Amino acid sequence: MAKKPDKKVEKKPDGDPAAAAAKPAGGMIGLIILGAAALGSSFGIVYFLTPPPAVATEACVPAEQDAAVVEPAIKADQTYVQMQEILITVGSAPATRYLKMNVSVITETSNVEAVQAAEPVLVDAFNTYLRSLEMKDFEDPGFYPRMREQLARRSELVLGSGVSDGVLITEFLLR
Repeated sequence: MAKKPDKKVEKKPDGDPAAAAAKPAGGMIGLIILGAAALGSSFGIVYFLTPPPAVATEACVPAEQDAAVVEPAIKADQTYVQMQEILITVGSAPATRYLKMNVSVITETSNVEAVQAAEPVLVDAFNTYLRSLEMKDFEDPGFYPRMREQLARRSELVLGSGVSDGVLITEFLLR
């Protein structure tokens, strides 16, 4: 068998630039500089990106100050006209989830007959809106006030803004 040649490492003279590249650079001083840079950048990020503390506010108004006068939401001549029960399936899946809902329209006492006469059109407008909803809409906590606003808007479109003062959701069941 043939003998393999020995690998010899040649030493380069000290003045050669290639010899300087082969030496490990930095050492302990490099690690200290790297640690100081990491510490300084961490402090800067925390100090400059942390939001300022919240200003403390009082939960209750002290007795010496005058509290704002709140007007009642119920007017003297308001009446609530109960609509028929609304029962619809929710989403496009085959009848696995449904919504049962009772709605009352807020109106003045003099407009009760107009609301009762327009009940089929109101229920149709409500059903059209409710059928367009998906299950993910009901999972959003901010959805319910928007739904009430949409139903009130549809009652205003059907009855007129002078007749309808909004809607109340008296029963809401999602199964």
